[in-house]
Amino acid sequence: MIAAGVVATAIVAGVIGWSKRKSKEVRTEIDIRASDERVWQILTDFPNFVNWNPFITKISGDLKKHARLKVRIQPQGERGMTFRPIILDVEPKRELHWIGRLAVPGLFGGEHIFTIEPLGTDHVRFIHREIFTGLFVLIYARNFDTNIRQGFEDMNQALKAKAEQSISIS
Repeated sequence: MIAAGVVATAIVAGVIGWSKRKSKEVRTEIDIRASDERVWQILTDFPNFVNWNPFITKISGDLKKHARLKVRIQPQGERGMTFRPIILDVEPKRELHWIGRLAVPGLFGGEHIFTIEPLGTDHVRFIHREIFTGLFVLIYARNFDTNIRQGFEDMNQALKAKAEQSISIS
């Protein structure tokens, strides 16, 4: 009986260790005819996400390193999900980076990274990506390439429309 418990523990530990090394990245990008300052202002105006963002419909929390956020995502055709990631990096007008994990180590985690890359005057590339890790990556990998990618692209298009609309009105 003890031997079976030791074997089961070793198998679980091995699966968790393996799953931490297994990852899947979803990466999208879009060029936006707006300044890095304008795109950053929209991206970090959390209370207004509900008014323009079809994918991340709600964010609350402080925009500072190590702060915990409350984020609500709504992938198209799926139930929404609320999670509480921790901000890893905030570089104004350049990058916002957070990490979220399930309570059980090794099951599922994600590093979400928004990067604003200047291309010229009032012209940026918005790079939107997430690196998923854990055992659930094996189960949900197909979902990442469809619903999550579509959610990222929908958000990117909405951000572009909002940023470029602001430029043309000004």
